[in-house]
Amino acid sequence: MGNMDVFVAVKSRRSVRSYLPDPVPKEKLDRILESARLSPSAMNRQPWHFVVVTDSAKRKALSGGHFAHFLEEAPVVIVGCGDKDASPKWYAVDTAIAMQTMVLVATDEGLGTCWIGSFNEGDVKALLGIPPSYAVVALLAIGYPHDKPSLTGTVRSMLLRRRGMESIASYEIFGNGYKSDAPQIGEA
Repeated sequence: MGNMDVFVAVKSRRSVRSYLPDPVPKEKLDRILESARLSPSAMNRQPWHFVVVTDSAKRKALSGGHFAHFLEEAPVVIVGCGDKDASPKWYAVDTAIAMQTMVLVATDEGLGTCWIGSFNEGDVKALLGIPPSYAVVALLAIGYPHDKPSLTGTVRSMLLRRRGMESIASYEIFGNGYKSDAPQIGEA
C-alpha cells in the first residue's frame, strides 16, 4: 500500500481484534519499526526498545490479559518497552508516541492493529528477558484484519461513538467550547 494521507490513516484506523493467519511481510514490518525509530522523544533520548514477537507459543503466553485473548491469533505482537534509566520522567510518553506512529504506518501498509494495556508486566518481562531498567509500556497486535468484525467489536463500536469536538477541546479557557465552524483562529 503506502503513501496514504496521514489524516486518512487516522480516520480509517480501527482497533482490530480478529486477524488472518497470514504473516506480515518483513519489508512492512521494517517500515513500521523504522517509523518508531524516527519518532520524536524528549531531548532525543529515544528511550525505547521494541520486542517483535512472532512465535506462536510466546504470542499465546502474551494473550493472558483480560482483554488480550486475540493476541494469540495476531501474527505479530510488538512489545513496547521504555528505558526508565535513560529518561525517568518521559520514557512512557516517548514510547507511546513511537507506538502510535507504528499504528499509523501499519494502517498505511494495509494492516490492522490493536493497542493492548491488559498484561502482567512481570510475566511479560520474564517471558521476553526484558531487563529491570525497562518498563513494559504497551503491546501492539499487528496483522491483516479478518474481513468480518467480531460481534463484540461491532457492539462496542455502536455503543462507543466518538465525542463531538466541543466536548474534547476548548478555546482559550477550559470549558469554552471549541467550534469547528467558528472564525479562523487569530481573527478579531
